[in-house]
Amino acid sequence: MSLNPQEQFKKILENSKEVLILIPENPSADAVGSAWGLYYFLEKLNILPTIAFSNHLSEKFNFLPRPENILSEISGARDFVLSFNTAQNKIMQVRHEEKGDTFNILVTPEKGSVDPRDFSFILAKFKYDLVIVIDCSDLEKLGQLYLENTDLFFEVPVINIDHKSDNDNFGQINLTDITASSSCEILAQTFKEIYPELIDKKIATCLLAGLIGATDSFQKKNTTPKALLASASLMDKGADQQEIIRWMYKTQPLHILKLWGRAMAKINWDETSKLVWSTLSVEDFVQSRSTSDDLPIIISKLEENYSEGKIFMAVYNDTPQSSVAIIKVSTPETTTKILSEIPGKSNYGFLEIKIENPNIIEVGQIIAEKIKNLLTK
Repeated sequence: MSLNPQEQFKKILENSKEVLILIPENPSADAVGSAWGLYYFLEKLNILPTIAFSNHLSEKFNFLPRPENILSEISGARDFVLSFNTAQNKIMQVRHEEKGDTFNILVTPEKGSVDPRDFSFILAKFKYDLVIVIDCSDLEKLGQLYLENTDLFFEVPVINIDHKSDNDNFGQINLTDITASSSCEILAQTFKEIYPELIDKKIATCLLAGLIGATDSFQKKNTTPKALLASASLMDKGADQQEIIRWMYKTQPLHILKLWGRAMAKINWDETSKLVWSTLSVEDFVQSRSTSDDLPIIISKLEENYSEGKIFMAVYNDTPQSSVAIIKVSTPETTTKILSEIPGKSNYGFLEIKIENPNIIEVGQIIAEKIKNLLTK
């Protein structure tokens, strides 16, 4: 009798010692809660976990217990082996030296010199037994982590955990459920089925935080009875719903609140394209003591507060002669459509369009009109 995905998940964990957890660029509350909760769950199984993701992590997650092993790039994942055939000539000594940007390995043979035919350069296995990808409909959502480490996904087993309907089921094991509200809900149910005794307050808090974020504090349509049951079960394990909501929705750094207020004062809305956009001047950044690096948070807050919006944009001056628009869209298809007509680049989950015009209001209007025309063709 074949094992179901949860049983397969349990079995592969029993044979794993070191696990890499990957989440998308600019991860959502669901991705963060899932990854953090899984990290502490694996530690309880005496497995060494590592989390990796690219770019931005919102400060609103600072209240969660932070895992020790978090990477922004996958380094040291595998060894490179210098192999010598010593049947005819033994190696007496190996040492190394560094000279500037050069790293030399010095080999002393027993006699004469090393025959080049007895030397080879090979790749060792990756140190990870397992890769777990969370909240990604496809591997490209991992951004640079995937592009720079494609071999990893062919040589190491992959578990895919997601709730989106367009998931590619790219894993050897796919814990996917399109009826679930979130990846956190899927993990909560999986943990309960395979090792219920391991779910403690810390794990439950991480999972409930992600579930609350995914359902917008149980206000979205994806708040099913199953999601509410999962939440209740996590609260029974010690997760404090009100504390999570207070941190995620009511506590923000002062400079973010100031910048958000300035963005909200200049909000624009286009009904046709469902575009919400605002402009932020140099003065706005100075007075709020913020920088353009804070814009992903501001755009995310716009998204949280305008449920009808599908596209969100902030425009600012990057130089005295030019302006940059940072745009977040709801679907990959819209991203492709915009970039096919408007020169720009995709940068860590956001579109970045630069125009040689210092008038940020005019730039915002130009881009808004172009987007509207594109989507109504």
